[in-house]
Amino acid sequence: MTQRAAIIGGGVIGGGWAARFLLNGWDVRVFDPDPEAERKIGEVLENARRSLPGLSDAPLPPEGRLSFHDDLADAVADAAWIQESVPERLDLKHKVFSALQEVCNADAVIGSSTSGFKPSELQEGAARPGQIVVTHPFNPVYLLPLIELVPSPANDAGFVEKARDLLTSVGCFPLLVRKEIDAHIADRFLEAVWREALWLVKDGIATTEEIDEAIRMGFGLRWAQMGLFETYRVAGGEAGMRHFMAQFGPALKWPWTKLMDVPEFTDELVDLIASQSDAQSGQHGIRELERIRDNNLVGILRALKHENWGAGAVLNAQDGRLKQGTDLVRTVDEIADLSQPVLTLARAVPLDWTDYNGHMTESRYLDAFAQSTDRFMQLIGCDSDYIASGGSYFTAESHIRHIDEVHAGARIAVRTQMLLGQGKKLHLFHEMYEGERLLATGEHFLLHVSLETRRPSAPSAAIEAAMARITAARAGQPVPEGAGRAIRGPS
Repeated sequence: MTQRAAIIGGGVIGGGWAARFLLNGWDVRVFDPDPEAERKIGEVLENARRSLPGLSDAPLPPEGRLSFHDDLADAVADAAWIQESVPERLDLKHKVFSALQEVCNADAVIGSSTSGFKPSELQEGAARPGQIVVTHPFNPVYLLPLIELVPSPANDAGFVEKARDLLTSVGCFPLLVRKEIDAHIADRFLEAVWREALWLVKDGIATTEEIDEAIRMGFGLRWAQMGLFETYRVAGGEAGMRHFMAQFGPALKWPWTKLMDVPEFTDELVDLIASQSDAQSGQHGIRELERIRDNNLVGILRALKHENWGAGAVLNAQDGRLKQGTDLVRTVDEIADLSQPVLTLARAVPLDWTDYNGHMTESRYLDAFAQSTDRFMQLIGCDSDYIASGGSYFTAESHIRHIDEVHAGARIAVRTQMLLGQGKKLHLFHEMYEGERLLATGEHFLLHVSLETRRPSAPSAAIEAAMARITAARAGQPVPEGAGRAIRGPS
């Protein structure tokens, strides 16, 4: 059964939550009195649809249904998750929680996006304090996995575990904060960096752009994949963290920072920082900046996936959960009708698969068809264990036809037919679709080889038998349109 989430407050954070749930298959209902809420969330969703699906190498579930409601009771009806993202005013949040608990299910999770309030503060005066918990995200919510999950003594362990499981199911990384504290964990770091940056600008030491360059050209890249303590452990060399602490610990006594002091927020300081920020980034509109940010984040996150490290490991774990619910089969025995093309790839087009024309670059068509070939090889028994035993298939010839454009975020599927599977020879024909729209075909001729001699050889009897079953089932089937076609110019 489809899960339902209610989003209370549809600004940047609320819109990001809506996208996170919606693109992971949940139905989403939005309550926000702002007459522009539907437009704003629509723009956030447009960016999310082109970036989030491409993080996954498994097909996401069908997108849920999005609806907007003027009545709070309608918005939260049967919702398993309710996310509050209203402005940071405690009196307003109390008013919202009171109204919510009058109409929502008693077992629904009510998560607050608050960046500063403790859960015990949010729970004051609530009819059911244990139903409210802090679930603080980071922008963009649909790409960044971290959610600071902060309970209070009023939240029982079963409720906290339920919240953690639901967040994990939509690809988040719920970090359980063991003791409630103002601003939780991550924002306390950000506040410290922000204070120091304000002094650097005010004292004329650096501009906003120079400070940002110091972060993104240096330690920001290290932090993105190793965090703080692991970075410093590496800095300690072979002797590790103990050596680092001994070497740099005395610096903590030096007056390097002004973290305990805050510059006065005068009009002059605000004007100085705003003017420098305009000079730095004013040539880009907000939606353009969001797309640039998303492009960069997807590239970094996909690189981390390759190493199964940090946030990349979270994404790989989510791929594993998603693949369990797909139609991709693992063996010939699981194919319902051997006479028909078999689904060998289902995924979205990542941002880094597109070129300067805005559509999928040529090499990625071959990448997608190569993944489909690998999947088909597994189906007939040429899997990793078989290859480790010394046999495999090498591609001898490929022919790709580009029929229609494919853009970032498009959900593609490849269906594969075996035109010939006999002896050393394997002839495959792939068709790539978006929905029912044919995008491209790939025709590939492969030879079975011995990895010891690197020469053509006969496959195992089990592979021969699997190919024979497919051949028998496909007897009499027409050759697909485009198969065997040579390159030719327009007529």
